[in-house]
Amino acid sequence: MMNISGLAYVVAETTDLAKWKNYAEGVLGMMTAPSPDGGLYVRMDERQYRFAVQPGARDAYVVSGWEVTGRADFDHALQVLQGAGVEVSMGDAAQCRLRCVQQVAGFKDPSGNRHELVWGFRSDFAHFASPMGVSRFVTGNIGMGHTVLPAPDFEKTVEFATQVMGFGLSDIFNFQPAGPDGPTLPIHFFHCNNARHHSLAFAGFPAESGCVHVMVEVENMPEVGRGLDRMAAHQVQQTATLGQHTNDKMISFYMRSPSNFDIEYGYGGAVVDWREHITHEFTRVSLWGHDFSVGQRSAVNAVA
Repeated sequence: MMNISGLAYVVAETTDLAKWKNYAEGVLGMMTAPSPDGGLYVRMDERQYRFAVQPGARDAYVVSGWEVTGRADFDHALQVLQGAGVEVSMGDAAQCRLRCVQQVAGFKDPSGNRHELVWGFRSDFAHFASPMGVSRFVTGNIGMGHTVLPAPDFEKTVEFATQVMGFGLSDIFNFQPAGPDGPTLPIHFFHCNNARHHSLAFAGFPAESGCVHVMVEVENMPEVGRGLDRMAAHQVQQTATLGQHTNDKMISFYMRSPSNFDIEYGYGGAVVDWREHITHEFTRVSLWGHDFSVGQRSAVNAVA
């Protein structure tokens, strides 16, 4: 199995780079810079980017970028993929420059989600200075946050995550949107070689944008509140109210990104000692708050 250390970056596609730039700076409180492909690097720490936004014909999530600590783990991961019969595309020099890494390899999981494996980031380590005064995003050796991806071919995709990509199962949620008598849509949460409760989750249903949501974490609760204010001031669609999750204890709200997947903006995510963790099936998404119907209401109001 692979030895993935964290979510290194995500790649999004957009029909409106200016909208993404304004959102990244004015709402998320992140820095931006042009990327070599005519797109946008969105920066939240000393790395050159954590979101790579590329111009295109649609607004969607494109790639999840996973990091290993060095060349040996990268070579081992390639052997694992080859042994599992997975088609791998090695990035050329131009793609390595674009991703700011030594090497990059692309592959897909059984549900068609595209992943990239990388090692050896290049960075100028310049000081992160949020244009909105955000003090700090929680990244470092636990990665940029987490991503929740659609997995219509659920069982094969979960097996791929654990047996090929090397993720461990953190927790389970069986989503029943129509109530206890309706269909069950499973969501499994996975950790890798860091202390985040989950860096990846697979949801057993499709998502038109290619992603359910990406989570980014700030270092205190006032930063979450200021993010809520900026969301409202910029008239960004809110997709869930403030709340606290049962599984990772994150206090957060959700809003729509310009690429049509959601951003969870939160604080206080659990730091887990995996030697002591007990996997649960939790029956409530949140301890309090997180009214996801607000997103449906705001979408109706926007149409009206």
